[in-house]
Amino acid sequence: MAATDLPVQLGVVGAYLVVSVAVGALAYRLTSRDAEDYYLASRSLGTVVLLFTTFATLLSAFTFFGGPNLAYSAGPEWILVMGLMDGVLFAILWYLVGYRQWLIGRSRGYVTLGEMLGDRFGSKGLRALVAGVSLFWLFPYVMLQQMGAGEAIVGLTNGAVPYWAGAALITLFMIVYVVLAGLRGVAWTDTLQGVFMLSIVWAAVVWVVSAAGGLGSVSASMASTEPEFLALGGGLYSPQWMISSAVTIAFGVTMFPQINQRFFVAKDARVLKRSFALWPILVLLLFVPAFLLGSWAAGLGVSVPEGANVVPVLLNEYTPAWFAALVVAGAMAAMMSSSDSMLLSGSSYLTRDLYRPFVAPDATADREAWVARGGVAAFALLTFVASLFRPGTLVEVGDTAFGGFAQLTLPVMVALYWSNTTRAGMYAGIVGGQAFYLAHVFLPEVTVAGATVLGATYFTWDYALWGMLLSLVLTIGVSARTTAAVDEDADRFSVGLRAD
Repeated sequence: MAATDLPVQLGVVGAYLVVSVAVGALAYRLTSRDAEDYYLASRSLGTVVLLFTTFATLLSAFTFFGGPNLAYSAGPEWILVMGLMDGVLFAILWYLVGYRQWLIGRSRGYVTLGEMLGDRFGSKGLRALVAGVSLFWLFPYVMLQQMGAGEAIVGLTNGAVPYWAGAALITLFMIVYVVLAGLRGVAWTDTLQGVFMLSIVWAAVVWVVSAAGGLGSVSASMASTEPEFLALGGGLYSPQWMISSAVTIAFGVTMFPQINQRFFVAKDARVLKRSFALWPILVLLLFVPAFLLGSWAAGLGVSVPEGANVVPVLLNEYTPAWFAALVVAGAMAAMMSSSDSMLLSGSSYLTRDLYRPFVAPDATADREAWVARGGVAAFALLTFVASLFRPGTLVEVGDTAFGGFAQLTLPVMVALYWSNTTRAGMYAGIVGGQAFYLAHVFLPEVTVAGATVLGATYFTWDYALWGMLLSLVLTIGVSARTTAAVDEDADRFSVGLRAD
């Protein structure tokens, strides 16, 4: 990289982020301070905006850098997991969970998942448990965006700008944006960023292929350099690993606060149904080119420095500096769109499910808003500090968060579909699944008499799946043996469903 390229690269990245914040400032002028408008854009989103705000909210460091990095090291079959299996699974879950939540939320005015479940079972404790678990697993996924931004800047500038500076930059912008925008501003910029990133990643594919001598040349180079990339199965990509990854990611995404809240915001049922029907197509349009870039980089012999990501390095080698910076700027803006949505939803969980019920039930709207802003800043700063220690690769950190959220999904689905679900059953399912999963994340592997008691897999299947199964069995089993404590609330909970 020429020394003259650095100002161009940083200028492009900075300009893109400033434009995103300007959109947030405009949205601030048009957003009221009441919770339904600030957190849910008054439940008024149409198909295009709902589809792209959900899409852009998931365009994270895991997508743009973690996935291509994995494809660079293990081959393009990751496309089958994220691009195909996970896209279809999440669309199904959007229907099964999201549509039902939308019906109930529209009828009862819920803003958060915790509100919905707390009201269903007449339990502030359950409401706090759901919020606490969600905020706990949100922490590593916000940290993932900061790690991705730091590594992107290192790769783009060949180390001229340090890792911490990139992580600090996105932290500053995400705090400013969330304080300003509300969901309306987030949705607007998400739509712009989603369209932009789809366009720019395909432009990157065309540019790299052209600069490398054409698709035939790139394919021949990969076949010669990494022949195992062209064979299905084996190595990392065993059927069990692929299925486990697709299931935990799809089920985990369903409980992400920033995704789950979007289940409440559709203008009408037609908007919701069109959105989840189009979802798998949109996912394929992004994941296929992104992961192909990672695989092609390996075939073309691109060397990735330690602490950098493959996509910026590949683009630096095969495209002009301004274009590489534009792609990275768009990726960072997409990471910011994930982070600001996470922090916005996290602040609603903090204030509505923890602060107001347990600390200040009579707090004014202004006071609640300031608590939310302070919580956003504190949460973002804590995740920034944690990101400096880089506790794993982007894929490892992301997988851990997905698995943690996935432990919530089946108890929530049981509550949505089975009227005999009880408060005790929900506590058992959520606490049991989380305890099992946390033990496997934080404790070392344990064997007794040659048998694995605490391990990464059981019968070749990932422990996250077994935790999900445990949460399901406990929720149903304990509910079957206990009596519903709030029959009246359970009946009111289903009013919105019967009306449709």
